[in-house]
Parts: sequence; structure tokens; C-alpha cells
Amino acid sequence: MQTKEADPSAAAGKPLRVIKKYPNRRLYDTDTSAYITLAEVKALVMRAEPFVVRDAKTNEDLTRSILLQIILEEETAGVPLFSENMLANMIRFYGHSMQDFMGSYLDKNLQIFMEMQQKMTDQAKGLTPELWQQFMNAQTPLMMGNYFTQSQNAFTQMQEQMLNALGVKR
Repeated sequence: MQTKEADPSAAAGKPLRVIKKYPNRRLYDTDTSAYITLAEVKALVMRAEPFVVRDAKTNEDLTRSILLQIILEEETAGVPLFSENMLANMIRFYGHSMQDFMGSYLDKNLQIFMEMQQKMTDQAKGLTPELWQQFMNAQTPLMMGNYFTQSQNAFTQMQEQMLNALGVKR
């Protein structure tokens, strides 16, 4: 459950926006005092605005289910991000002893990938679309090689932490 104290962006001075979900499935933004759509919640995500979605009756945190709903809509609306094979493999980790490890691993890798993407974007500021395409063609092999190295390092680090937690010495 997210709280203002537990939310890193709230600690950075950004207030946590509360969205209430009513039994009729409508979403109410308490900041703007207006009903909002799932598309508007997606826009909050895209702008990295901190928010939490709560059940209007029980105050239960529904943020994850709303985010999953947005992903489902995106996956069915256009070019999917997840292949069937990837989704099947993810499903196989539910209930598996490595479920927590896999979640942490995916989270860490996505963070590494986003940091690399931000660095590339910063380096390419001011490029025309043509120059951007040339930049991407040149950078993608380098970026992916760097990403795979960082991903492998993240995996090794998490593996070491797991082994240390179990008291296994290498």
C-alpha cells in the first residue's frame, strides 16, 4: 500500500495524488475534483506524476490493478510489447520459488534500460529526425551491448545476494 511517507516522489516534494475508484468503475481525481478516464491515468504515468488509486468504500490500494488494466488496453490496442512466449514464461513464475527473484530482476533490468534510454535522449537533443535515425542506427548495437552487460551484472549481484542470504559461500 502506498503512503506519502513510502512514496519516493512524495519525499522529493511532490504530493501523492489520490484517485478514488467507485463501484460503478468510475475514477475520481481528488486533486481536480473531477472524474477521469483510464487514458488520463495513463497520462499521469507518462508524466511520472505520483498517484495512488483507492477503492472509494474500503480504501484498498487498487493502483496495481489499474496499471495492469492500462497495460492490457495497450497490449490489445496496437503493437504489443509482450510476446505470447514472454507472457507464458512470466505466468510460469507465479507460485515458483523464484517468483520474488524474477520480479526484482525484471524491475532492476527495466530501470537500467530506462536510464540508458534517458542518457541516449539527453545525448541526442537538438537532432533532426534524419540525424536521430542515423544516431539510433549507430547507437543501438552499442547500447544493447552495454545493456546486456549491465543486465548480466545485475543478475550476478542479485544471485550473490540470494546466496549470501542463504548462507552459501562461493
